[in-house]
Amino acid sequence: MALSSTLQVALHFARRDFHNRYLGSFSGGLWALLQPLLQLAVYAFVFVQIFRQRVPGADAPGYVPFLVAAMWPWTAFAESLQRGSVAIQEHAGLIGKVPVPRLALVAAPVIASFSVHGIGYAVIVLLLSLLGSGVDPLGLLVALPMMLVLMAFALGLVLLLSTLQVFVRDIASALPQLLMLWMFLSPVMYSREMAPERFRALIDANPMSAFAGIFRWALLHQPAPQTAALAWASLWLAAAVASGVFVFRRLQRHVEDFL
Repeated sequence: MALSSTLQVALHFARRDFHNRYLGSFSGGLWALLQPLLQLAVYAFVFVQIFRQRVPGADAPGYVPFLVAAMWPWTAFAESLQRGSVAIQEHAGLIGKVPVPRLALVAAPVIASFSVHGIGYAVIVLLLSLLGSGVDPLGLLVALPMMLVLMAFALGLVLLLSTLQVFVRDIASALPQLLMLWMFLSPVMYSREMAPERFRALIDANPMSAFAGIFRWALLHQPAPQTAALAWASLWLAAAVASGVFVFRRLQRHVEDFL
């Protein structure tokens, strides 16, 4: 099927995914905005009020904008991985009965997560800007395109994970814990400078370091990510897309036998 047709099908399933998730809920689609806000409120309370966290370089805008800049994209990324990793398995009844492109099934939850949280990201950034928190709304001109790059990274991983999940059912169970570990090992709630010097090379090798740094550079005018972090992120992005496409294509002919 042509790429344009696959994209149309993916957008259709993304809309259906959003509709099914929020249909009948009290808050409707507003929950997509409230859930990250509640998560941010909890982290801000714990680190600011209890641990009295002070993040180097974040004194002017404050810890909440510092957290928003990286936490919101991370939420979109983590949610897309969790939902996308079971996309093929969840549509087992559809596969084989209807000639629907499996790429569309896998891409739909990724598109839905980034669309919803991308809108929420723009809204909260504009709100913080109006409140005089030091957030530059023009930074969205960089931050939102970077969300698309992060989405490409997520899609590569989802192609890999959703295919392997058909054969190894433990992936979906382990993924939430692995994502939580990944978040705490990433400079999402803290800055790179807070880590001991001996660990900074490892932090730079984490692809989320570059993404967090770019979002904070765009919105808060903090220093740009280190060259090493950008290089590692580019390498991880290319590896995720290449391996995801390779495994997805290579194993597709065996998927129906294991569903």
